[in-house]
Amino acid sequence: MKKKGRSKLGQIWIETVIYTLIAMIMIGAVLAWGKPKIEELQDKSIIEQTLGIFEDIDSQISSVVDGGAGNKRVVEIGLKKGSIKIVGEDDTFLFEIKTKYTYSEPGQDIYIGNIKANTIKKGEYNEVNISLSYDEKYDLRYNYNLNPENEESKTITASSTPYNLIITNTGLKDGDHLILNVELN
Repeated sequence: MKKKGRSKLGQIWIETVIYTLIAMIMIGAVLAWGKPKIEELQDKSIIEQTLGIFEDIDSQISSVVDGGAGNKRVVEIGLKKGSIKIVGEDDTFLFEIKTKYTYSEPGQDIYIGNIKANTIKKGEYNEVNISLSYDEKYDLRYNYNLNPENEESKTITASSTPYNLIITNTGLKDGDHLILNVELN
């Protein structure tokens, strides 16, 4: 009798271990498939948010120019992944992100208003570039007040706290292009 009870108890423990292993394998399989899909959806969301930020920057620049010399606007930039570069030499805002998500057909430029998007396939990842260029209209200068000849670039990296991008109409011109000061606060 004693032997039969131990045998039954041992069988219960073996079944419990097997069921637990099966459950862990199933959870692992769901995570192995689901995690990359979740990351792709998060990256898609980041790209869409950046498009919204660039549309806001474009709108604020138009407002600053229409407002005249000395006019200022602030754009809040929240960036969870990727980076935004203010390229003074090219008068461009450029967002770059490395992701498994394919935003557009690789190698093809697409335009959303004044914003250009491009996806470059690099192995199993894609590099998505979104740019907003003013080289035909305005002369963007980073921290113009500190150095009037400043054509340097500034990179905004991912952060848990948002940045404040301040755009100012200097009222000055470089040739035919109005100089706009861009700074971070």
